[in-house]
Amino acid sequence: MELILFFHSFEYSCGSCWAHGAVSALGDRIKIARGGNVGGKGIDINLSVQHILNCAGVGSCHGGSVAGVYQWLKEASSTGTGISYETSMPYIACSTESQEGFCTKVDTTCKPINVARDCNTFTSSGGTCVPIVQFPNATITAYGEINGPAAMQAEIAANGPISCGIDASQILRYQTGIVSNPGTGIDHVISVVGWGVDATAGTYWIVRNSWGEYWGEMGYIRVKMGVNALNIEEDCAWATVGSFTTLANQVHCFEDGSNCQ
Repeated sequence: MELILFFHSFEYSCGSCWAHGAVSALGDRIKIARGGNVGGKGIDINLSVQHILNCAGVGSCHGGSVAGVYQWLKEASSTGTGISYETSMPYIACSTESQEGFCTKVDTTCKPINVARDCNTFTSSGGTCVPIVQFPNATITAYGEINGPAAMQAEIAANGPISCGIDASQILRYQTGIVSNPGTGIDHVISVVGWGVDATAGTYWIVRNSWGEYWGEMGYIRVKMGVNALNIEEDCAWATVGSFTTLANQVHCFEDGSNCQ
């Protein structure tokens, strides 16, 4: 039997795996707190990776910290707010130093309109974009770092997915199967969502990547447990869910955001 949990995300042409890995694991934990897939209340809560890129200061499209997102979010949570939802700050795969695509044409500096915003219509029709100050958000109450299969299993079983560093150079052409190659370093961050047992290969980690569903096993990879394959068992982080906005505690904003600035 496999222990497996949820969620998915994409990086595109931005090395923001560190943010995706942290956010997807936290998003799963929020889903667990709401009752999971069966009998859960409301639609999925998708957290904003772009808010992290704009404001966290712990990384960029050229890399970041495994635990840095949770450190930033814990500090933000202590001020009474947290990470915004994807709907109010969509992912554009850009940070301030990015030169890819249209990134040089957009502003990703940290200011209210780049935390949560509303754009009510086309500028040609008189529309405008405004910041949403009272925006849906999620907070955490604690975070930490762990390593080793026993601690990883215990944390996942008790609280949900974790984010971990991994050697991505070994899996660029991965298609299917259980990987047992040793790692030569850590250059990528993923979410470890659970584990399973193969009759031949033994116990393995179920890993959600951020490269898209065309890659691997519909965006996932299985990595052998207990041998630190791909260095997956040496640098992991977790966060404890605090508050999150639902219908019960939503601040109701007008379509143009004019009452929530």
